[in-house]
Amino acid sequence: MTPQPAPAPLLIACALGIEQFALRRRERGRPGGPVTVLRTGMGPAAAERSVTRVLATGELRGAAVLATGFCAGLAPGMHPGDLVVAGETRDPRGTVPCVGTELLVKELVRAVPGRTVHTGPLTGSDHVVRGHERSDLLATGAIAADMESAATLLSAVRTGERPVAAVRVVVDAPEHELVRIGTVRGGISAFRVLRSVLPAFHEWHRSLLLPRR
Repeated sequence: MTPQPAPAPLLIACALGIEQFALRRRERGRPGGPVTVLRTGMGPAAAERSVTRVLATGELRGAAVLATGFCAGLAPGMHPGDLVVAGETRDPRGTVPCVGTELLVKELVRAVPGRTVHTGPLTGSDHVVRGHERSDLLATGAIAADMESAATLLSAVRTGERPVAAVRVVVDAPEHELVRIGTVRGGISAFRVLRSVLPAFHEWHRSLLLPRR
């Protein structure tokens, strides 16, 4: 018998240790191929370096890439613990369309019932977004901002053709700035949501391996 090719792996990229800690549960040994959670470090430059390095050689060369972690919500009415599924990521260097967003939305609703899932452009920033910057970025059409997703996906597609996506958990929003002591609960809420999203990521990855009709 001809040996079957190994399933394509999944690389889940996040910036912070607390994000990696939330995501490390059961990331290996799932159906659909191996899963690696990569902590890139904070900021677009760190994300670009880390993702480019791990995708350039070795077993992750052909991996699908999903960027995740926390983000700043830009739209009024967003709350800590809401989810953002990017239709595309963008920064001054370019825009990257995401794959399988409808499936991600469906699976996130199943994985984290009761949480609102927003879809739209996710914009990159080189610093934490505060105050009036939210409305300025919202005016560009973006619904959320973070420092690593755009750099992660741009680096991924530049290294080779592959499926990419970005899912973020809102940790603060226009009416819920994390700098206020009253929003510490918002950070805890976002952490708990991030701990629950892995099943949706695995289903997204598994769907990429199914034959197309």
